[in-house]
Amino acid sequence: MASWFSKIKPPRIVTRKKNTRDVPEGLWSKCPDCGEILMQADIEKNFSVCPKCNYHFKISARERIQMVLDDGSFTEIDREIQPEDPLKFKDSKRYPDRVKASQKKTGEVEAFIYGSGKIRNHSVVIGAFNFEFMGGSMGSVVGEKVTRAFELAVQNKQPIILFSSSGGARMQEGILSLMQLAKCNAALAQARSQHLPFISVLTDPTTGGVAASFATLGDIILAEPKALIGFAGPRVIEQTIKQKLPEGFQRSEFLLEHGMIDRIVHRRDLRHTIGNILTTILVSPYAA
Repeated sequence: MASWFSKIKPPRIVTRKKNTRDVPEGLWSKCPDCGEILMQADIEKNFSVCPKCNYHFKISARERIQMVLDDGSFTEIDREIQPEDPLKFKDSKRYPDRVKASQKKTGEVEAFIYGSGKIRNHSVVIGAFNFEFMGGSMGSVVGEKVTRAFELAVQNKQPIILFSSSGGARMQEGILSLMQLAKCNAALAQARSQHLPFISVLTDPTTGGVAASFATLGDIILAEPKALIGFAGPRVIEQTIKQKLPEGFQRSEFLLEHGMIDRIVHRRDLRHTIGNILTTILVSPYAA
């Protein structure tokens, strides 16, 4: 004979279907570093930096430029230059298809934008990489635009500021991509011969050919906190040398400790810091 409690019907649990209108898409974000769930509006008000742990979220090239320049002073140059496919490269996708997908995703033509602007009324040439465009990789067009940025600085006798965020050379263009390293460095050498200041700002990540060329040759090298900076990635190095790397290896704090960069600057302080550097260089009675 069945026990009396076996005859009791279990309670019905009614689960409401989630109404997607109750929580607007993009309202919340999870910090990749500390795991905190944050309101997107709070992140944006804090310069796209986690207010809990100071993790610097990746931002676009235009956002970087807008954060440091005087309002309305930016004039973009050479936006229309389009990448080509000289090697007819194809892996899982055709190279032109990857370019088109990145253009649609970012609204940009290429992974680097540059132009002229002002910081505290000091005229500068400024450029920035967009990591969301094929990992900020440097192909022929990116190399040409970086070169033209240095040439514009020479022509106008102005300081140049570059924000790097790149995985390095673009493999889809092969040796043509690697040639851009020497090309950009030659243009930098020309600017240096004219005693024009070059401020290089390294963001997460700055690796590969970009790190191995102009990005780490600034007269003043600034970096955002915890930015990954180096040539090969830590895992590749560990597998190559068969040794465990030090804690924080290739992060900006490690590089500062070993004299590879000049200062780590929180994103909210970049405009102020760069402005002070320019004022010291261009206005100070001790300036050359």
